[in-house]
Amino acid sequence: MLSVSNISKSYNMRPLFSGISFHVGMRERIAVIGPNGSGKTTLFEIIAGNISPDSGEISLRKGTTIGYLRQDIKPTSGNKLLDEVAGASAHINSLAHRIKLLQEELADPGQDREDTSELLSQLGEMQHAFESSGGYNIEHEAKKILSGLGFTESDFARPLSEFSGGWRIRVELAKILFLNPDLLILDEPTNHLDLESIRWFESYLKSYQGAVMITSHDRAVLNSVVKKVIAIEKDEVIFYHGNYDSYVLAREKDMETRRTMAFKQEQRLKKEMRFIERFRYKATKAAQVQSRIKQIDKIEKIVVPRSTKKIKFSFPEPSRSGHTVITLKDIDKSYGDKAVYTGLNLALHRGDRVALVGPNGAGKTTLLKMLAGVLPFESGERTLGHNVSTAYFAQYYIESLNPNNTALEELRQVARGETEQKLRGLLGSFLFSGEDVLKKVAVLSGGEKTRLAIAKMLTHPANFMLMDEPTNHLDIPSREILTDALEAYNGTLCFITHDRTLIRQIANKIIEIRNGVPHIFIGDYDDYLSQKETTADTADTRGLTPREIERRRKAAEADMRNQRYRTAKGQQRERKMIEANLRNRHSRETAPLKKRIAAIEAEVAQHTARLCEVEALLADPAHYKEGKGGDINREYRSLKQSIEALTAEWDRLTAEAERMKCKFETELKDLRQNDASKSH
Repeated sequence: MLSVSNISKSYNMRPLFSGISFHVGMRERIAVIGPNGSGKTTLFEIIAGNISPDSGEISLRKGTTIGYLRQDIKPTSGNKLLDEVAGASAHINSLAHRIKLLQEELADPGQDREDTSELLSQLGEMQHAFESSGGYNIEHEAKKILSGLGFTESDFARPLSEFSGGWRIRVELAKILFLNPDLLILDEPTNHLDLESIRWFESYLKSYQGAVMITSHDRAVLNSVVKKVIAIEKDEVIFYHGNYDSYVLAREKDMETRRTMAFKQEQRLKKEMRFIERFRYKATKAAQVQSRIKQIDKIEKIVVPRSTKKIKFSFPEPSRSGHTVITLKDIDKSYGDKAVYTGLNLALHRGDRVALVGPNGAGKTTLLKMLAGVLPFESGERTLGHNVSTAYFAQYYIESLNPNNTALEELRQVARGETEQKLRGLLGSFLFSGEDVLKKVAVLSGGEKTRLAIAKMLTHPANFMLMDEPTNHLDIPSREILTDALEAYNGTLCFITHDRTLIRQIANKIIEIRNGVPHIFIGDYDDYLSQKETTADTADTRGLTPREIERRRKAAEADMRNQRYRTAKGQQRERKMIEANLRNRHSRETAPLKKRIAAIEAEVAQHTARLCEVEALLADPAHYKEGKGGDINREYRSLKQSIEALTAEWDRLTAEAERMKCKFETELKDLRQNDASKSH
């Protein structure tokens, strides 16, 4: 359907990618991934025909239609919502217009009756084509898509000018889905969708009859939908068959292999360089030295691509709060005539890691702001617990960064007295490496500013953190960094995000906001989904008293928690046993190596000490007078040869030990990742 052949593209002399070739067939599901600025959007623009590659060709099968959703959209028309989406198909609209003209002509009293038969025939053909194209179901299909993307019945008649930018992007997505093209090209389609809409959209893509190319920072969507990955990296483009998680595992294994090979190559080069330095100026070894220099020049250096894995860094521990962190009692909150909360009661406790979920406009951000103490309410009480300190992360927190400061200076403001090395280490853990720490805040990207702001917040963390969409502007590696940081955080956390992977890995309590009422679900995100499904499955409660309904609900929840606890404990015991066996096997396999390496090091130390003594004897003329010069020379040569042989053996054995260590660490990491993937 689509062939991309050897395309390359550069901007301002900076190559984005070169020599990319791939094929897209019907029903393909392809993810294009890479860090921000790697060229994903540029590749989509080239495929859509909006810009030209520097070299290479794009071939599209004749008649193939493309629907392309950009991240940024142009201002929309003044149409009403349903009319805008239903009118997206030019073909159906053209048929409808021609049918209307034919009907008007047939209804004209002055119409020549000799042409009536021909006009009726044309009208029949047009109506058949209109029906085959789905014209008579056009409004129903448009409503179904709009409802899936979060629009309500009351929205259908509203003019587009009343919708915000995020909702207008949903309109563009609805129009593209309504067109049902052969190839969907989607650039960050979930950025402005809430969790329910994302789940609907994910299901829609899985059953879509055409092909899909998508770039997204939503790892859950990529894992559920895609079957092929195109990864645009700094020095190469990687193609992989499988979803995102399987790509990450395969990529890490490849990186481990490259690290091992690079280490062995480095050891070999060091050995060759020792020989060259030792015999560089000996005439009898000149030919061998030159030969080895030529061999080194021909060796292609193994390059290990930069890993996105973060540097480990221990963040300071927040102070311990009381058991009850915050209480909201009888809170009333309105915006004008619209009541958002009436008589709201809610309490959070130490150790809670709460994800607020619900459709856009349900009041999640309003609740988070009231919990943070940055939004007033009409009546009620907000009470903080003993020794509670709060920190609120939102867009304004990012905007408060001083544009004239470097990243290093900005961090130093909240970490006075810390060494530059420690500050660089902390920034390094948030992917600011080398000279990146000296960049001015003004030139940082949105994702870099977000990472810097989170680093500032965690340098001296409060024991109650509230975060509103912290994953905005973050690519996948940066989201993984955020996840690592929040997993290490030991305070109480309340956050809003549309990233289901982050919710799955961090939250231990879900609060769903529905019609101004918080519904609390104990457990992680999958527990929440299971409890919702259980509630839906047991929705038929006709004839039951309210007390019996509540009893059944609590019993179902308790049974689910107990079952998950038993399963988790069993899996934990099994993993620990497997991990212990893996460590024992590694210890047994490496014990002889370690023993021999230690023996060699002791032997070399002894020989080196004796060599110093022999060299001193060789420098003493008295030994030559006593006729012992020959014995000393022989011992000197023997010691040198022994040291060289032992050093060569040490190089070989340490390289083997390092290889076995890399293999063990890879197996251990695979075990833990497989365990994590099962639990999530």
